[in-house]
Amino acid sequence: MSGPVTILGQGAWGTALGRTLADAGAEVRFWRRGGPAAVLEGAGMVISAVPAQATRDVLGALAPALPDGVALVLTAKGLERGTLKLQSEIAAEVAPRHPVAILTGPSFARDLTAGLPTAVTLAVADAALGEALQRRLATRSLRPYLTDDVIGAQIGGAVKNVIAIACGVAIGIGLGESARAALMTRGFAEMVRLGTALGGRAETLGGLSGLGDLALTAASEHSRNFAYGLALGRGVPLGELAADGRTYEGAATAGPVAAMAARLGVAMPVAATVAALVAGGLAVPEAVEKLFNRPLRRE
Repeated sequence: MSGPVTILGQGAWGTALGRTLADAGAEVRFWRRGGPAAVLEGAGMVISAVPAQATRDVLGALAPALPDGVALVLTAKGLERGTLKLQSEIAAEVAPRHPVAILTGPSFARDLTAGLPTAVTLAVADAALGEALQRRLATRSLRPYLTDDVIGAQIGGAVKNVIAIACGVAIGIGLGESARAALMTRGFAEMVRLGTALGGRAETLGGLSGLGDLALTAASEHSRNFAYGLALGRGVPLGELAADGRTYEGAATAGPVAAMAARLGVAMPVAATVAALVAGGLAVPEAVEKLFNRPLRRE
């Protein structure tokens, strides 16, 4: 697996990955939207770091220029609006000649850029390919751990962003840390229900790509999704957040997650409430009422 690493997208995470790999000795190239496809020539690995809702357009446009058989490492976390498809399913449709890996887990770009320890999940169906990618991606600070549970790893990444918004709302409106802990616990249970219903494994969701990522994203103001919920809880209008130019993956994927749960008959009241909130169908006080005044039952 020789050749340069080409990174699609030069946002915070793509840039952090690129710098880390370059510091470890890799030749790294960046592609930005509208840029020449020539940066893909001879690539030994292609990392897609574009937002989840842009994956189809970007990979579809670049697929003809991808080197034959080169592995695609997808880092976006979310289900696609409309189709409800996972990132791996999108790649299989628009770039079917290329094996897919998922790089996900608890990781802030700022930590990786600073050289701080960052452990992530690398989900690959093919064991030999997974080991080759693991060797290529591992650095002193970036430690990828392998799994073949591609579905579970992606569901963890998608759902944790939605739950992080709920936790941000709780803190923003002043409900306190105990409320956040309750939402994280209930949200994790929802994550496991959806992931296993789709064929993922509970142990994957209890690892870095699920519980680990939720613990980071739902408890730090450095998390965009938590910050989004925090702003909503403090009274910032949805329109103002939509116009600030930042990507909030949880806001984009809350509707698809809730729709997928409904399709499968999986109970996900926290995700459904967040979906209604970010769609403008529910005000923050009503959302809080729905989240914390559900009927009493056995845990």
